[in-house]
Amino acid sequence: METIIRNVTERVIDIYRKFDASHDYDHILRVMKNAEEIALTMPEAELTVIKLAVLLHDIDDPKYKTNGNMSTSELLHFAGADDELAMKVLKTIKSVSFNGGNEEEIVSIEGAIVRDADRLDAIGAIGIARTFAFGGARGRKLYDADEIARTEMSEDEYRSRNTASVTHFYEKLLLLKDLMVTEEGKRLAEERHAFMIEFLEQLKAETGFDGNGK
Repeated sequence: METIIRNVTERVIDIYRKFDASHDYDHILRVMKNAEEIALTMPEAELTVIKLAVLLHDIDDPKYKTNGNMSTSELLHFAGADDELAMKVLKTIKSVSFNGGNEEEIVSIEGAIVRDADRLDAIGAIGIARTFAFGGARGRKLYDADEIARTEMSEDEYRSRNTASVTHFYEKLLLLKDLMVTEEGKRLAEERHAFMIEFLEQLKAETGFDGNGK
């Protein structure tokens, strides 16, 4: 199994180097650390599935997918994974994405761990940094006083609207604490969520605006 993980790692490093700083290989390393920390509290989880899912969870992301890159399934089989292992990893990855609140149902312990690990990297200090890194890469405004955050949207609506970076806090980031699945994920999310609230309060002190049309 270690050979499969090593083979996948060697392939994905080059792929993630092409992504912007919000979804680069450093993001993968942080999510891996989060996942391993959560997994320590859930010893029944399959670590091989978790590690492969973390390594591959952004490969097929519509924001970055290009014809020149191998798909997640292709990478798994190229690395030597059999059909059973590949299916477990693919199902785990499928349960990770937020999709504008249209998330997939959690079907495994591994899915719960990887989802929480990825979402932890979307909040707190690093979540703030990643939000503005992504917004800068996509030419988004820092904030928009006339923009109201959406409370309901389809996956297509979530992905297609070029909202200001601060609006993203209200449409996703501030929601994630209460969407954590594992007990350790919930615990770790508390401090990071509180830091984002402090950031928005400081933003309002400096600009008179804290997002969501306020």
